[in-house]
Amino acid sequence: MDFDVENLTITPHDDGVVEVTLSRPAKRNALNAETIEELIQVFSKLPRQGARAVVLNAQGDHFCAGLDLVEHHTENRRPEDFMHLCLRWHEAFNKMEYGGVPIIAALKGAVVGGGLELASAAHVRVMDPTTYFALPEGQRGLFTGGGATIRVADLVGKARMIDMMLTGRVYKEDEAVQVGLAQYRVKDSQTKALELARTAAQNPPLSNFAICSAISHMQNMSALDAAYAESVVAGIVNTQEASRDRLDAFAKGTAARVRPD
Repeated sequence: MDFDVENLTITPHDDGVVEVTLSRPAKRNALNAETIEELIQVFSKLPRQGARAVVLNAQGDHFCAGLDLVEHHTENRRPEDFMHLCLRWHEAFNKMEYGGVPIIAALKGAVVGGGLELASAAHVRVMDPTTYFALPEGQRGLFTGGGATIRVADLVGKARMIDMMLTGRVYKEDEAVQVGLAQYRVKDSQTKALELARTAAQNPPLSNFAICSAISHMQNMSALDAAYAESVVAGIVNTQEASRDRLDAFAKGTAARVRPD
């Protein structure tokens, strides 16, 4: 895999899992404009380069502290300049959410502001005991610009998101899982994220593509349109050649059973 990146580290594994690592630990992996362009590049190419699942992680003690506020302050951007920067953030995160490759985020330390917007574009989020979530935009005289009003509100609800922005409320530990900011809370988020990615990578790619793109698209539709789209996707996915052996094993009683433990 060939990528021209400086702020990300790309590590492919033989099983089709690819690690994408935020590599600005001195900045708590804050997202500058260059990193956003690199995310667009990487998540545009990975689905076409055979990636079967992605682990999104970070160097250092923190996942991502959000927008690089030092760059933002130094650039002294005009309103239209920042608007276009926000549109690039949306481009990056849309490539992630709708790209059709499962993305498992291994979280630690700060998942704050734009870092939470980045994490919410992943399909599964795994936190460790150090992880905390916040949207401190109100205290900094800012407003979210990378999709929090779409994805974070979808995870925790409008009222909780408004509370986070108005008051600086921080979520951590079990409460963060209970409100929907993460699906797993474990001692080692990196190890768990790799385990989940390897499990997902064993699914037929077409099934994963549908799960990791069609569901998000259908959430944007009316109920009637979503029902029609779901039927079309099911017609394609549920008759794929890659499923025949699995269905045959189920019919013969040799497939793994779904169990509660």
